[in-house]
Amino acid sequence: MTRPLIGISTYVEESARYGVWDVPAALAPSGYHELVQAAGGAAVLLPPDDPGRAAEVLGRVDGLVVAGGPDLDPVHYGAARDPRTGAPAAVRDRWELALIDAALAGDVPLLGICRGMQALNVALGGTLVQHIDGHVGAPGVMSRHPVRPVPGTRYAALVPEEAQVPTYHHQAVDQLGRGLVVSAEAVDGTVEAIELPDPRRWVLGVQWHPERDTDTRVMSSLIAAAGLRAALHAPTPVS
Repeated sequence: MTRPLIGISTYVEESARYGVWDVPAALAPSGYHELVQAAGGAAVLLPPDDPGRAAEVLGRVDGLVVAGGPDLDPVHYGAARDPRTGAPAAVRDRWELALIDAALAGDVPLLGICRGMQALNVALGGTLVQHIDGHVGAPGVMSRHPVRPVPGTRYAALVPEEAQVPTYHHQAVDQLGRGLVVSAEAVDGTVEAIELPDPRRWVLGVQWHPERDTDTRVMSSLIAAAGLRAALHAPTPVS
């Protein structure tokens, strides 16, 4: 059986060192494609492109993962920049917001991870809290904390128990975007997962980093939805 093909957004680092080289490179931590593969999918990396080509690119994949990374520019949700907000990543912002818009328009199963969840919220008109304390440990080191599912949501059906998750973020969802509901929260009330409740569409965002964990339940559900969509859109064999 052909595995569903899951596109993973990547980003450009101006200085990436490997071997004798120090050059710009489009990157995604290996945990993303390893999680897709462990959950039964095939992975392909999507480097930044012309935002106008997002729908074309998504026409080649069965599902989309929008990866974690730096802060979104608050210009995208109409806010003044907090001094603690990171430097803008304009090319990445435009590309990933275009990917999300195209995925929503085309009913492509979508999982947003950390920044990807925040981008999903902003793409649907929501806003972000630009700084919270207590969700980042030492620089470059994941911490863990519990998240509680909201009963009746897709996430709760996948992970019904309180779960300890790897986390590294200083921003969070504030006002929800159009149609979104909260599907998990931290003990302090921080929004930890959001989703579109439409059972015909698979759209979920998690604030933590499942690619740094061994639990494949959320990713397996994305891949199952991507496989179903691929089957529905498969060309009819010519007799």
